[in-house]
Amino acid sequence: MLTLPPSTVLLAIDMQQAFDDPAFPPRCNPDCDRNGLALLAAWRDRGMPIIHVRHDSVEPGSKLRPDAPGNAFRPGFGPQGGEALVTKSVNASFIGTDLDLRLRRLGATHVVVFGITTDQCVSTTVRVGANMGWRMVVASDACACFDMPGLDGATIPAETVQAVHLATLAAEFADVRSTAEIVAALP
Repeated sequence: MLTLPPSTVLLAIDMQQAFDDPAFPPRCNPDCDRNGLALLAAWRDRGMPIIHVRHDSVEPGSKLRPDAPGNAFRPGFGPQGGEALVTKSVNASFIGTDLDLRLRRLGATHVVVFGITTDQCVSTTVRVGANMGWRMVVASDACACFDMPGLDGATIPAETVQAVHLATLAAEFADVRSTAEIVAALP
């Protein structure tokens, strides 16, 4: 049974408007936003620490560049009431940021992660965090990813990409649970 201490930090990764652009391939998990908002509400109701991560791309033409409309948070996902914001320009939220220091200053041991995309920024952040000694928990139903072209040219459905990445994270890097299970584990 999962039990989370009051110092558990919720890490919301890249919940940005760019991922709604129709240029992206089909996405899995239409409940990602609803579940992510439920996690934010649970943390806020308990006064527990939340850190938002925003991808500020440095790539020319990226929809995630700070000057692009897609860089903005999706409705309901921006920091509120003094919640922390970490900005990054690579996949891992720990690389080139003060995330590790922020977690240490909060006295955290556990980090619950959700966001977009499961196979890139979520997975990379979780893997690095686990390697750094953080007890990582992934909210499986509050993450999403997109169809991906396979090496053979065939499309790998987003649902398959999601399932494989969550299974890989669960095998070695994180406790992978549903939003309901995580909320039930809160103090």
